[in-house]
Amino acid sequence: MKKVWMHKNGTSRDSAPLGIPLPVGTPTLGGPIVTAGGVAFMSGTLDYYLRAYDLQNGRELWKGRLPAGGQATPITYVSEKTGKQYVVQMAGGHGSFGTRLGDSLIAWTLEEEAR
Repeated sequence: MKKVWMHKNGTSRDSAPLGIPLPVGTPTLGGPIVTAGGVAFMSGTLDYYLRAYDLQNGRELWKGRLPAGGQATPITYVSEKTGKQYVVQMAGGHGSFGTRLGDSLIAWTLEEEAR
């Protein structure tokens, strides 16, 4: 098996004293999900983001800010009513990780090419 790409996920934004977002990579708690369109969604880092990556080249396509730590695996579903696909992230935080605790469940719609 050949490694195609690899990079660090997460920044020091929400754990550094001055909030400087250094791309150092952080521990994670929660796994990725992958859509049929070749987009991987990942959160679980010490900074409060859900990120989308292109599986072909590892490029970050998008990131959405969370109100608390997103130490959970995102989910995706398609609405039977509208036909739209959504990605959903729980932002509940984690005491042992030291992230802000919360009780938010956030959903974003996916563009056609990401599905």
